[in-house]
Amino acid sequence: MHKKKKTSVRRIVTGRIVSALPVVVLQGLIIYGIAEWLAPFATLFYSVLSVLSALFVLFLISKRGEGAYKMLWLLVMFVAPLPGAVMYLFYGNRRTAKTLGQRLNAVHDSIPVTLNDAAPVQEQLESEDKRIAQTFAYVSKITGFPVLRNDTAQYYPVGELLFEQMLSALKEAKRYVFIEYFIVQEGVMWEAMVDVMEQKVQEGVDIRVLYDDIGSIGTFSHRNRASLLKKGIKCEKFNPLIVLSGALNNRDHRKIMVVDGIVAFSGGINLADEYINEEHPFGHWKDIGFRITGDAIRSYAYMFAEFWNASSLDKITGKLVGDDYVETRVTGDTFDGYVLPYYDSPARAEAASNNLFIDLLGQARDYMWFYTPYLLLGDGLRDAFVRAAQRGVDVRIVMPGIPDKKVVYRMSRSYYRELLEAGVKIYEYSPGFVHAKACLADDRVGSIGTVNLDYRSLYLHYECNALFYNASILDDLKKDFEDSMAAGRERTLQDERSGLLFRIINDILRIFAPLV
Repeated sequence: MHKKKKTSVRRIVTGRIVSALPVVVLQGLIIYGIAEWLAPFATLFYSVLSVLSALFVLFLISKRGEGAYKMLWLLVMFVAPLPGAVMYLFYGNRRTAKTLGQRLNAVHDSIPVTLNDAAPVQEQLESEDKRIAQTFAYVSKITGFPVLRNDTAQYYPVGELLFEQMLSALKEAKRYVFIEYFIVQEGVMWEAMVDVMEQKVQEGVDIRVLYDDIGSIGTFSHRNRASLLKKGIKCEKFNPLIVLSGALNNRDHRKIMVVDGIVAFSGGINLADEYINEEHPFGHWKDIGFRITGDAIRSYAYMFAEFWNASSLDKITGKLVGDDYVETRVTGDTFDGYVLPYYDSPARAEAASNNLFIDLLGQARDYMWFYTPYLLLGDGLRDAFVRAAQRGVDVRIVMPGIPDKKVVYRMSRSYYRELLEAGVKIYEYSPGFVHAKACLADDRVGSIGTVNLDYRSLYLHYECNALFYNASILDDLKKDFEDSMAAGRERTLQDERSGLLFRIINDILRIFAPLV
């Protein structure tokens, strides 16, 4: 079994490297060829380049955005102006995100799901807590998704429990199933789902699978897709990798499954065996998720339909999933707080989740706790952590005890000393790897979803999140936090190396953090 697990991990990593390497090499050769072609005009070119570099610096400084991200590109331009400018055009600006955003906007008229009217629920929330209502109103305004009365939301502290419910719901499907995940991989989990999906297709259920092309490189091939299509399961990839594009960024990191407009699932788990602890490449895999019913289903169905219709010629229509087929079952008897499902988009000027976390840290009175596998903070969010802890809020972060990416893990630890000095408590989950993404403040507000505390999640990827207020699911989330911290080890300042050399190393690592 151990040999199989090591082989599986090696195959995944090797597959991703081999798949991406030709694209990177080709783009490097093109950049080199352009430089060689311009060599005879070196003097003139240098003068023009100097002017353009100065203009680029002014442009970048004037842009609204994360300071650390801009600093990285200024450094790249300083060291290598021409390659740096070309790299920025391909990977650093929002061109690809804007193109994707335009494609998503173009299908809005074809989305057969109508989002709920936010006004009545927003007014109700304002009557209970005006300040938190302002937070919900901000997220709603930026993302376009409404605050809703929550029906039921069930929390699952490990991926295997969530998967049991997903598989059960899949078996009960009568009309349609929407499946959207960053990673899909052959194994126990996926094979169990495919077996059920194949049977359901024969029963007339419309099943659609959307996966990210980069996220599933090395784990889900054209052969896998062809196999699904042959079984009658519709399958598309999001943002296909294309040479000479910024497609390495702006990935679909969302995790969504919607069944018949009755139930939806989301959280951190991908469709691969380590997420349900069938394999243990990094010890015990700690992940979380939830099952939700009621008005929230309409939002998740909308999210999927938007991305699917932008990726496929086989559009989702009202005949399949109109408002008549998206149930709303919230009643006065089942009212359990408030929920706002939404997704982040790199095409928007505002980084919704990043700003949400800053806002919640500013509001927190007693405590605010976070789950995250990676800790690569921009200046604004880092300062929010520091300020909250310095004014006496119990701020805690639960991180992995065993990393899945050693370089990223080392970069994450470069933030530890500053946070610990401010009073932030950091726990590393001793049994293994933490892939959970959640936060909780003052027993009253929290979020669960796919958002990591790193640059890619907060600024470059498409993510989905559910923001809860006064919902019972938050009680279960708090208990899970307590259990995870009890199973982990608290880091102290004595654990962190000091001295000029290590401070320099940490500073360098943090400069390059936006790249990982």
